[in-house]
Amino acid sequence: MKPLLRLLPFLARYKKTLFWGFLTVVMSNLFVVAQPTLIGRAIDELKIGLEQRSIDVWDVAGYAGLVVAFSLVAGVFTFLTRQTIIVVSRHVEFDLRNHFLTHIQRLSHSYFQATPTGDLMALATNDISAVRNALGPGIMYPIDTAMTFLMAITVMLYQDWQLTLLALVPLPFVSYAVYILGKIVHAKFEERQRQYSELTTRAQENLSGIRVIRAYLREQYEVGLFRSISWEYLEKNLVLARVQSIMWPLMFLLVGFSLVITLYFGGLRVIHGEISIGTLTAFFGYLVMLIWPMIAFGWVVNILQQAAASMSRLGKTLDIQPEIRDTTATQASITAIQGAIEFRDVVFRHKNTNYPALDGINLSVAAGTTLAIVGYTGSGKSTLVSLIPRLYDVTDGELLIDGVDVRTIPLEVLRSSIGFVPQETFLFSDSIAENISYGAQNATEHEIKQAAEISQISRDIEGFPRGYETVLGERGITLSGGQKQRTSIARAVLRAPKILILDDALSAVDTFTEEEILKQLRRVMRGRTSIIISHRISTVKDADHIVVLHEGKITERGTHEQLVALGGIYAELHQKQLLEQELEQL
Repeated sequence: MKPLLRLLPFLARYKKTLFWGFLTVVMSNLFVVAQPTLIGRAIDELKIGLEQRSIDVWDVAGYAGLVVAFSLVAGVFTFLTRQTIIVVSRHVEFDLRNHFLTHIQRLSHSYFQATPTGDLMALATNDISAVRNALGPGIMYPIDTAMTFLMAITVMLYQDWQLTLLALVPLPFVSYAVYILGKIVHAKFEERQRQYSELTTRAQENLSGIRVIRAYLREQYEVGLFRSISWEYLEKNLVLARVQSIMWPLMFLLVGFSLVITLYFGGLRVIHGEISIGTLTAFFGYLVMLIWPMIAFGWVVNILQQAAASMSRLGKTLDIQPEIRDTTATQASITAIQGAIEFRDVVFRHKNTNYPALDGINLSVAAGTTLAIVGYTGSGKSTLVSLIPRLYDVTDGELLIDGVDVRTIPLEVLRSSIGFVPQETFLFSDSIAENISYGAQNATEHEIKQAAEISQISRDIEGFPRGYETVLGERGITLSGGQKQRTSIARAVLRAPKILILDDALSAVDTFTEEEILKQLRRVMRGRTSIIISHRISTVKDADHIVVLHEGKITERGTHEQLVALGGIYAELHQKQLLEQELEQL
């Protein structure tokens, strides 16, 4: 149960509401516990009346009226209990879900590379719901049952302490059974949740990769694989259900022993005139009242074990500290950047790899200039530019912006000053206007259209039936590759960034459109720093400075003319593309 202690700070926010909830539980139980005594007295009055052949109807009616009135008042307080404690559980669920999402958004890029999306989906839905279930019934019923149990036991001990002790003989066995079964439930629930994560991961991959699955005719294979995983999930659910199904009958069985003991020994005491029939009736009423606390105790332990297992899984993620974050070294006085970038002996190595992705990078980019990066696939181009917005941190060496170590610049200041168009463009299932203005929430309609004109997507958008209000499919699937890239460029340009990074962002655009976009970008980015990665020489030839990466190292640098004359990798790429153009013309 220790993982559930992590929820105390969330509950502390609603301590006043929980206090009132506790009071309503006490008041509800007071009016419930009084009822068996009233019924017992009414039965004694009837017995006396029958013996004297003179029943006072008004006395019996008075007791009946009190029982009805007490039931109504108890019902009102029970309603108020649910309106306080259960409502608090929903608020805590809301807070916990937001806390979880906020936390994972702060985690480093490397975390998401190693964690399946399905695992995070399972945590954000199934596990948080299991925790919420414990916070509602898990708080309300323990308080309710504890109050009922204590009050009922107190009255029973007052009426006949010997009979009470006999009736409670099975209780230690109840506690032991719940303890053993609770441990088994915890283990089985964890197994089920792990299988659920695997199931959601597979479902998410199938839905995201549906076009690839159809293209390779793997529908039946994927259906069979999903069925197999789903069958394992079913089996784990059945194992958990079998364990849970033992708890309820066991509770009833042990409570049944208490009733048999009370009936036998209580009956003897009535026969011998030691207690009245009304007292025995009231005693049975209190014993029946204890049935629910005994059963609820097992049920609550069950859901608390499930919640503890889920909170333990959530805790593993919540305990992960973001590798990239503001620290004590962060200089809060830095509120803006100009865009001068310098790499000093930079080395970067991905986790769990023995060789560096970047090795000994020394590079200086003056503010307001354009740097182009070319190289073969896998040479480290995307990794290099990912260091600038701190998607990764350098392993060795220094990365400076405006002469200051990038790790001392507040993350919000750094990233808000950078427009980044990654290699894999991502668009949300929202309108085109919302996608373009995603990084600039207060952008006007005119500014959105202006950004679209710069990226040469405006004409395409105006051709859509709803124009800028056209809602895109998931990941922008309703647009072509080139349209998605141009929409992403518009999103980056709209931010008016001090540093613009285009990571092969024109690969799906034809050469004529590419030239138009670059022409517009030169005008817009005048006085700002631009970094362009491309496999096309036509894209980078007009850059102020060009570097060639090969196997994580800078092997060539200079202008277009200098690199062509050098006769290295750049010249080879240039020659190949000239041949391709000639072949296209032929």
